Order: sequence, then structure tokens, then C-alpha cells
Amino acid sequence: MSTRAATLASRPVALHTPAMVRVLMIEDDLRLAAMVATYLRGAGFAVEQAPDGTTGLAALAARDGPGVDLVLLDLMLPDADGLDLCRRIRAGSDVPIVMVTARGDTADRIVGLELGADDYLPKPFEPRELLARIRAVLRRRGAGGGPAAGGADVLRFGRLEIDRGAREVRLDGRSRPLTSHQFELLVALAESAGRVLTREQLMERVRGEALDAFDRSIDVHVGRIRAAIEDDARHPRRIVTVRGAGYVFAKSQDGE
Repeated sequence: MSTRAATLASRPVALHTPAMVRVLMIEDDLRLAAMVATYLRGAGFAVEQAPDGTTGLAALAARDGPGVDLVLLDLMLPDADGLDLCRRIRAGSDVPIVMVTARGDTADRIVGLELGADDYLPKPFEPRELLARIRAVLRRRGAGGGPAAGGADVLRFGRLEIDRGAREVRLDGRSRPLTSHQFELLVALAESAGRVLTREQLMERVRGEALDAFDRSIDVHVGRIRAAIEDDARHPRRIVTVRGAGYVFAKSQDGE
């Protein structure tokens, strides 16, 4: 994370997240925690920081009124093992948990997910990927994932609208039917508009629901999405293939 940390606070972030989403970050690297908190606050989150497991558990227990909507949990804490802390949190709460840690080996990831974590992101990571994963977890768990007042959770690209709260895609104001998995795939692409995503990254973000182990299944789903949202699916302008790399969702569309 060290090579990317200095850029976290300065990168622009689209403000699509309702301001009342509350995140508790349990992280002992205070410099990293401060920069991640700044980044997430810029995206519309309310963030509380805890430097160790004891403080984190106390913060969860002390919340009056509105509680915590999501926990960002580091596994390597000075006073507790993060996996044990995840177990203790899950024993008393169903709050979504995203593990963020340098311990990124497969065994830890499997154990963390089996203990009840909703997602697991190893360091180093791209801050935009962390943001996308948080939003995906909140959508799946229904915590702060709906649209804000006035429809602020709608992504607009020219004539195309992606309403993440209503889980609806509209082109020229008309609804375009997609399966749940195709919708999640489209959202993952749109949230990273202008950035090439590999098939592996897309499968990770969609969490593999209804996608088999062969990454070429992504191509099939992309083809069906194109049939729904492109003016000419044979010559796509919204979802563009980058040979040997993956796909990129165009930032500018319809000559805008």
C-alpha cells in the first residue's frame, strides 16, 4: 500500500454514496487510516477510526441511535488477531465486514469469509477498488445501498442511466432488462469508467454469482449487456473490448 498511499486523498471520487452511510475502520496504521478515511469521506461516507481491536469493539458497542453500517477490518492488529475479532463481531452483529490486510494468502481469505466477512481485499489495493467493493457489499446487504433523496445514486452517461437503487437500466428513458448478474457487471464497469478492467477483476467484483469458473463467461454476459444498451452491438461504443486486457466502459458517450 505504501506506493499508493500518498495518492489516496488527492484522487477525485464520484459522489454517489448517501452521506449517512457510517463506516468503522479498525486499522493500526494511523497514516494509512487517515488517508483512507479522507478518501471515503470525499465519497460521501461518515468514517470513524479505531487503532486497535479493543477500541473497535468499544466503538461498536457504544453506538447510540444510528449504528455502524460497515466495518473495515485489518487482520494484523496490535492487540488482537483480526480473524478472531471478525468472529467476535459476527457473534453479536450482522454488520457487513470488509477485511483489508497485508495477509492476503488464500487460507486467510477462506477463513475470513467462513467466519462471516462479506469481502476480503489484500494490500496493496487501488482506493477506487476499495470503494467499489464497499458499495457492492452495501448493495448486497441492503445497508445504505438505495438511492439518496433526489435519485443521487443514478449513474448517467449521455442517453444511458444506471439506477443502482432501483436496479434498473434505462436508455432514452426506456427500461432495458438485464439479469441481476448482468446488472452488477454493468455497474462494476460503469463505476470504473475510463479504466480497463480484466476479466478476473470483473469476476471478483461481481463475486462470481452465476458466473462459472471460466473467465470467458464474462464475454457472454458482456455480449448480452451490449445487446441491451448499445445502438449497434456489433460496433459497441459504450463497452469497448481492449484486446489482451479486458473491457473499458467509455466515459464519454453519444458525442457528449
